Amino acid sequence: MATAAAPPQSVQIPDRLYFRIGDVCRLSGLKAHVLRYWEAEFPPLSPKKSGTNQRLYKRKDVELVLEIKHLLYDEKFTLEGAREHLQKRKSLIRSAPKPAPAPVAQGLLFDPRADWLAQAGAVRSELKSILRLLE
Repeated sequence: MATAAAPPQSVQIPDRLYFRIGDVCRLSGLKAHVLRYWEAEFPPLSPKKSGTNQRLYKRKDVELVLEIKHLLYDEKFTLEGAREHLQKRKSLIRSAPKPAPAPVAQGLLFDPRADWLAQAGAVRSELKSILRLLE
């Protein structure tokens, strides 16, 4: 099985709460019957239905549709292979260690008992190192 890179993010998904199936078709370039078929083949893809039985996709559903399309059409995965790839990715995300929270005194970013000038200098040097990494 081929390893899949992240799907191309050339599609600009509007900032909306829900998308109807026609909207998802326009964004993904797929036909509605393909989306309905994928709902049966990929359990994580499960849009809600409105009172009029119309499919309402969330942003994560649209992103999943774009990823499935990338896996099937660009990476040439089979349906079974794409399903397994998505499950493995999901289990890797779940098993990844969570970052430790930054030590915070009484919910504040800075420790009020410490020298604020020294803290500001430490923040400044940290920001400079980040800037060097980005350059």
